[in-house]
Amino acid sequence: MLGIEGKVVAITGASSGIGEATALLLAERGAKIVLGARRPDRLEALADRVVKAGGEAAWIRTDVKRREDLAGLVTLARDRFGKLDVLVSNAGVGPISPLDELRVEDWEEMIDVNLKGVLYGIAAALPVFRQQGFGHFVNTASVAGLSISPLMGVYAGTKNAVRAVSEGLRQEAGDSLRVTIVSPGFVHTDFAESMSNPEVKAQIIERRDKIAIPPEAVARAIAFAVEQPDGVDVGDIVVRPTAQN
Repeated sequence: MLGIEGKVVAITGASSGIGEATALLLAERGAKIVLGARRPDRLEALADRVVKAGGEAAWIRTDVKRREDLAGLVTLARDRFGKLDVLVSNAGVGPISPLDELRVEDWEEMIDVNLKGVLYGIAAALPVFRQQGFGHFVNTASVAGLSISPLMGVYAGTKNAVRAVSEGLRQEAGDSLRVTIVSPGFVHTDFAESMSNPEVKAQIIERRDKIAIPPEAVARAIAFAVEQPDGVDVGDIVVRPTAQN
């Protein structure tokens, strides 16, 4: 529990998958959780679970495509708990498809959520972290950004951009802020639901059901980065199934 208890952690994409698992694990270890996602009913239910288990949680509907929503998430953390220790920018979508299909709206959605959502989180939290003199960004990338595959060009592009921005942020952060990039492989979540190409969606779901790891595995990796003592920055974590290349 050392290093997590009492920390205030805001999480985007918190209503399911990796975000939900991270919220539950960190709350179990004593963190105060601030939940953000687009589905308020799920956020409310998750906050209730945390509170009933003896933890502390707040929530606010958060669409990471809206800069003001990220500002609201950070403001809620400070108003409710007096500070913000960690921002986990986890919200992401992956409507992958062949580039020849020219699904430009899907490309724009990935850029808006996966990349601009992270940037809006940085814009909201960085001034607060500077004022406090401490803070930790945890940004979710993907193994898709480490090894480019067909169908995933745009998605991988957004995740590579998150990696580049995060590394730039780390180098500018100084000795009081921390930045962690977490790159999951196949995780058993509803990630495929955003895919508009039915054949690709079916292929991804089939592979997910064969090899995917549970979201709790990624949550444990995030917890490892968060629990480190001041002055220790876990910069890059890759978490994937052993069966995944």
